[in-house]
Amino acid sequence: MAPVYDLHCHSDQSDGALSPEEVVIRAAERNVTCLALTDHDTINGLARAKQQSERTGINLVAGIEFSSQWMGKNVHIVGLNFDISNSSLQQAVLSQERARESRAEIIATKLEKAGIASALEGAKSYTNGGAVGRPHFARYLVEQGVVSTISQAFKRYLGAGKMGDVKSNWPEIAEVVGWITQAGGTAVLAHPAKYKMTRTKLCLLTEQFADVGGGAIEVVSGKQPVGLAGNLAKIANQFKLAGSSGSDFHVPGQPWQELGCADRLPSTVQPVWDLWSR
Repeated sequence: MAPVYDLHCHSDQSDGALSPEEVVIRAAERNVTCLALTDHDTINGLARAKQQSERTGINLVAGIEFSSQWMGKNVHIVGLNFDISNSSLQQAVLSQERARESRAEIIATKLEKAGIASALEGAKSYTNGGAVGRPHFARYLVEQGVVSTISQAFKRYLGAGKMGDVKSNWPEIAEVVGWITQAGGTAVLAHPAKYKMTRTKLCLLTEQFADVGGGAIEVVSGKQPVGLAGNLAKIANQFKLAGSSGSDFHVPGQPWQELGCADRLPSTVQPVWDLWSR
């Protein structure tokens, strides 16, 4: 049977629902043979995921999803197959974690001014020691009866333009790519179709990403519209980048982002994992 790669997923160490161990177990159950746990701006779950992968026989690749910015727009960059002991990368992760903590404190202050008490402590209760994100605040708002659903929490309090939409001063893409490549890893432009850019602007982003040392783009991210992977493969080839594939799994019950659900890479693009066998 051909290997099944899922190089983008999340645990409860960022905004996922399952522990790192549970993510690995679920991936193995869904026939994933090579997995990258890519939590947002943290590597907290990697050691635990590695231990579980050794018990299940799944091949675990070191991963992270860094927040960055390009032309004032938030852009996510996945790091794959890097040395987690690299001191520069560890310092970068610490800096990102501090930025997330600062943002969480600001969100909590805004929510408290709206009459929602203990929001930071409530959000942290869902993290199991991981980073605090807006989904954790959303779960707390539901628990407190402020809203009925997670979706409602984002529409009223946490979504774009709402009080909980606090912008962080994330580093530029060149700096983030540098962190990953200096640690021996491959920088991957995450879910490019989700930025809702014109093709011209996406090509400009991809070109600049490649110029600063980017190695691949996510040609496949979960279940996608027909034809999208082929179009992204063309962009990857245009800028001499490899293609990556992942589910962007966060929680069970979302079949479009389930572990191992992503379609196979088009044969027209070089797989990112081929870069590691050189």
